[in-house]
Formats: sequence, C-alpha cells, structure tokens
Amino acid sequence: MKIQLLYVRGCPHFKPALNLLSEILKEKGLKEKIELIEIGSEEEAKKYEFLGSPSIKINGKDIEKEKRGYPPSFGCRIYKNGENYTGVPPKRLILKAIEEEIKPK
Repeated sequence: MKIQLLYVRGCPHFKPALNLLSEILKEKGLKEKIELIEIGSEEEAKKYEFLGSPSIKINGKDIEKEKRGYPPSFGCRIYKNGENYTGVPPKRLILKAIEEEIKPK
C-alpha cells in the first residue's frame, strides 16, 4: 500500500496529521512507510492533484472521496468532523480509506 502525506511548508496541521497517521498504521499493524511530499508551488499542486495542506493519499487516492476531482489548491485544507471543522483529517476518515484499500478485491 502506498501512503503519501502532502503538505505545504509551515502548515500547523502537518505534524498532528503525521502523528495521527503513524498512530493509525501502528494500531492496524501496518508497516508501510509514509512518503512525505512538500508542495512548494501551484505547478506542484496541479501535478499531485493537491487539495490543500495536509492531504493524505492511499494508493494515489485522496482519503476524502467527495473531494476527489476537485481543482488543486495550494493552501490550507479544512476537514469536516461531525458538526465541527478542523485542519487535521479525522481519524475515522483515515481509517476508512486504509480499510478500503486492504479489503480483498
């Protein structure tokens, strides 16, 4: 499984997202390496189909299905978590994306 964490330099939500993702992988007993990709320009945002910082992709697919296909965004990202909004992806969203990729096909 290919796991990528895309971010922009200085993003205050990068480290918390990385820590959460690492914690989830450990809980699931997965030893996959997290590829960190710093997005430094609009061109890179387009190249990586970056939806804002931080973004997590599992096997090349953004963890937030509803946002796949949205235009690239070189800036911050907000996630809906119940009735609230946060800059860190919710744990349930990351778990769901990982579980969908490890299901037998």
